[in-house]
Amino acid sequence: MKLAFFGDVVGRSGRRAVSDHLPGLRKRLELDAVIINAENAAGGFGITAGTAEQLFDAGADVLTMGNHTFDQPQGISLIDNDPRILRPANYPPGTPGRGANLYDVNGYQMLVVSLHGRVFMDALDDPFQAAERELAAAPLGEVADIVVVDLHAEATSEKNAMGYFCDGRASLVVGTHQHVPTADTRILPQGTAYQTDAGMCGDYNSVIGMEIDEPLRRFTTRMRSARFEPATGTGTLCGVFVETDGRGLAVRAEPIRIGGQLADQVPAA
Repeated sequence: MKLAFFGDVVGRSGRRAVSDHLPGLRKRLELDAVIINAENAAGGFGITAGTAEQLFDAGADVLTMGNHTFDQPQGISLIDNDPRILRPANYPPGTPGRGANLYDVNGYQMLVVSLHGRVFMDALDDPFQAAERELAAAPLGEVADIVVVDLHAEATSEKNAMGYFCDGRASLVVGTHQHVPTADTRILPQGTAYQTDAGMCGDYNSVIGMEIDEPLRRFTTRMRSARFEPATGTGTLCGVFVETDGRGLAVRAEPIRIGGQLADQVPAA
């Protein structure tokens, strides 16, 4: 199976990068499945029905979320009612929506798990316990043909630890939230593809996707004078490509970067 995961879509620039590049890439790489983190898709904060539909129309099968999951009021009912959109699985019991789901994609049973880190972030329930619960409910090679875990976290150490925690039990463990693609795409010893952060889909002529002036003002003066606004320049599509064997373990893992400010890196077909 061939799949791709793309990092945080930030505002209109990020959505445009997905719409411009994903349809052709999906055809070129013969992708069976596409997962996108969409927690910054609507004006940089949360998701709406319109922004979700734009990503689905471009070729996404599943959208994962993160710390801005419920920033848009309409996002609450959207996430609660659309099984293709996952909020982190380690939200407390009773939170709207679902944190993991099994999808039938091109004849494959694909488990996707969305998780939220705790280090340097608003603390939710233990992401490792949540991962254990979801992996045990649909084991790779028994119930699921493919397992993808997105850990939306600030600390690289927490993401690294999750990779090894899931090694051999997931096809891909990938980090989101930091908005900068890391150069450590690899296959772990037990066969799980891993990248600490997928990077963002958005304008890199920015401060992690936001117009430069207000973040710079806050860093230099410790004063707030305006809200953060997503940068509107040409966006880069950032993510990771994975090919798996018959056991659902990775045999190939490569970064993806297309368009915008960063140097292109596109896997060979």
